[in-house]
Amino acid sequence: MNKPVRRIAIFCGLLVLALMIRDNWLQFVQADELKNNKHNLRVTIARYSQPRGNIIVDGQAITGSEQVNGVTYKYKRSYKDGPMWAPVTGYSSQVYGSKYLEGVEDKILTGDDDRLFFNRTIDMITGKGKKGGDVITTLNAKAQEAAFKELGDKKGAVAAIDPRTGKILAMASTPSYDPSTIAGANDDAAWKKLNADKDQPILNRALRQTYPPGSTFKLVTASAALENGLYDSVDQSTNSPLPWNLPDTNNLPLNNEGSLPMCKNGSMREALRVSCNSVFGKISADLGNQKMMAEAEKFGFNQKDLTVPVGVAESVYPKDNRPQNAMDGIGQASNRATPLQMAMVAAAIANNGKLMQPYMVDKLRAPNLNVIDTTQPKVLNTPLTPEHAQQLQSAMETVVKDGTGTAAQIDGVRVGGKTGTAQNGVDNSGKPYAWFVSYAMTDKGSPVAVAVVIEGDKDTARDDVAGGKLAAPIARSVMEAVLKTSK
Repeated sequence: MNKPVRRIAIFCGLLVLALMIRDNWLQFVQADELKNNKHNLRVTIARYSQPRGNIIVDGQAITGSEQVNGVTYKYKRSYKDGPMWAPVTGYSSQVYGSKYLEGVEDKILTGDDDRLFFNRTIDMITGKGKKGGDVITTLNAKAQEAAFKELGDKKGAVAAIDPRTGKILAMASTPSYDPSTIAGANDDAAWKKLNADKDQPILNRALRQTYPPGSTFKLVTASAALENGLYDSVDQSTNSPLPWNLPDTNNLPLNNEGSLPMCKNGSMREALRVSCNSVFGKISADLGNQKMMAEAEKFGFNQKDLTVPVGVAESVYPKDNRPQNAMDGIGQASNRATPLQMAMVAAAIANNGKLMQPYMVDKLRAPNLNVIDTTQPKVLNTPLTPEHAQQLQSAMETVVKDGTGTAAQIDGVRVGGKTGTAQNGVDNSGKPYAWFVSYAMTDKGSPVAVAVVIEGDKDTARDDVAGGKLAAPIARSVMEAVLKTSK
């Protein structure tokens, strides 16, 4: 072989080698990246070429797949009672992708999950089309219906948990939307309208929105006082003058809502019953920022990676100076919490101090109905001892029996609760947020803990916004729904 021919042969060989390397790189190294690339239309076409698996509540599908006559796609997602379940399901859109359970469990629902490999292989051999698996949730349909109905046209959210297991029983957020309206390929106008809405109907306020928790946070402050030995009992007289001035200020008093003479040296039971800011602000100041933050973190605050399996916004108890820490201790200043977080606080107290990991997917099921994964309840933390938890249960039940939370009473059932009315805006210029957290107790323990927050109610005057008035009746309805279905 002469020299020019040899050079050409070597060059062609190098080209073939480069082609082989590139081909293998694409097939084995970049395969998943290319497959999941949002600009890969072939993947989207394949996703909607067959019915999608379903999201299941109480044995019934709340999603479906509707056959369409489009040129590109054969099916699109449909939803039963879409607005009620949207905070749970999220959406699956041919154009805008997927969110919440539809997004987190997308591979199960499309049938692409590795755990469905056997099913895909059998379907390939038998000539059947690929099928998606099902996501079986922990949700209670009656509790969700009660939460959504009671929220009505208010802007707010409800989160309900089974304290014994961590199962999420209800997760409602209003205003809401129908995910079916943005499921297709030609729903651009509906998508733009939803995203332009200042009330953010797509936002899941129960998981993704944080608020100042107001006086509901006093439960955490009371826990910190007991756990750190500041006070031995919820009935012990506290060293709380009236008025009480914020530390490191020029005698700036921390005022209570109205004239509450019983707040002077009042016990924590009494301070929870009538919601004394002065008592709990002083407790927070006496304990200091470090101890308060440590106790809040035991309840789940400052946890950046909490998933249920949908990601949850971080609730924050901040590192703060002394006067701000006193305000943090009554749920103001930079203290922020999601409704799910405050339901976790009530749940831990109701479960005798044991906080369970919250979750809303019970099982994942293959198309042949075999269960391929089951979520096992697990302890997330133990914020307080059983003795201290039971003391707080007693105090919370006093709040509902003859305190600010009487609207949550249920005949024949032990109900504990705490109201909250959190300031909103610069110098409290906005409408306050109305909060209520609670649990119901039976002889088998507590089957439900609830947190409700109302951002605003157009029919309620600013001065009438209060957790006991707006949020407590909603919590009661959700608890009643769970109690009726758990018998």
